[in-house]
Amino acid sequence: MKKFSTLVTLLTTLFLTISCSNDYKFILEKPNKAVLNESVTLKLTEKDSKEIEKVQFYVNGKQVESNGNTATINTKDLGVGKHAVNALAFFDGKTKKTNGFIEVFANTKPAIYKFKIINEYPHDTKAYTQGLEFYKGYLYETTGRRGESTLRKVDIKTGKVLQKIDLDNKYFGEGMTIVDDKIIWLTWESNKGFVYDLETFELEKEFAYNKSKEGWGLTHSDKELIKSDGSDKIWFLDPNTLKEKRFIQAYTNDRSVNYLNELELVNGKIYANKYQKNTIAIINAETGIVEGLGDLRGLEKVMSKTQKLVENDEVLNGIAYDAENNRLFVTGKYWGKLFEIELVKQ
Repeated sequence: MKKFSTLVTLLTTLFLTISCSNDYKFILEKPNKAVLNESVTLKLTEKDSKEIEKVQFYVNGKQVESNGNTATINTKDLGVGKHAVNALAFFDGKTKKTNGFIEVFANTKPAIYKFKIINEYPHDTKAYTQGLEFYKGYLYETTGRRGESTLRKVDIKTGKVLQKIDLDNKYFGEGMTIVDDKIIWLTWESNKGFVYDLETFELEKEFAYNKSKEGWGLTHSDKELIKSDGSDKIWFLDPNTLKEKRFIQAYTNDRSVNYLNELELVNGKIYANKYQKNTIAIINAETGIVEGLGDLRGLEKVMSKTQKLVENDEVLNGIAYDAENNRLFVTGKYWGKLFEIELVKQ
């Protein structure tokens, strides 16, 4: 009986010790929202003011300087978007992590642009446009939907398809871009992209997305490929390995801009279609700030005069830029016209 009582006492003591140790309840104090360039303070406290030996703070996985149980960070160092915040508490010989986030918004409103039509050209009404690029005098286009996905070389003035290949029916074709006479073409949910020879359209290799889940739009700078995945993220890829290295997030002063689709780099800015909206977002390629919004809803009205648009998907998609002649082209899924337009700031 004595042994049993001793055992009960030991178990009770052990239980109380564990309970006391596990009874620490931490509160991570921080703003949920912030404006770019402002400083924000992180603070970790214990609900019942129990002693905390040390606290380490992390933002997006990187440790930041702290003073006791607080840390101050400048959102300029983070950029716009949602950022993971973690506080690691050391107490009673143990550690515990508390998680949260801060969402940083742009400190300026986007400029609004209307449009002026400069020229109109024929466009194939059977083309479910996903990618569009002007290269050495020709228009290159990729179309989507399983069983309908194609890669095309098009005469811009006549709309005639000069060269075309079909994608395997199991894939849903998405955006494309051309780098060093190679066509790089994305697929949607297959986690796979393809590289083709520009002249022959022969497949040379394929690659997997190593971080993003889907492929939507694609363009490039002098140093990197630039890819959208249908969210507010824009990925930057190594042009040689085709691996995703980093991303920015597209944000205005009051919201994230998601469903980013077809992309084009125009004078250093990323122009992005927003899926199922007749809008182009003009995004700072360094910060992710949406600096402008192109309201192209009027183009749908122009189209409706000559073509009945019946499906929800028959919306603006496809941006191409002729840098040499400063010409901007846009079209839509199944649209019968390609428009050369000029954006006019309001």
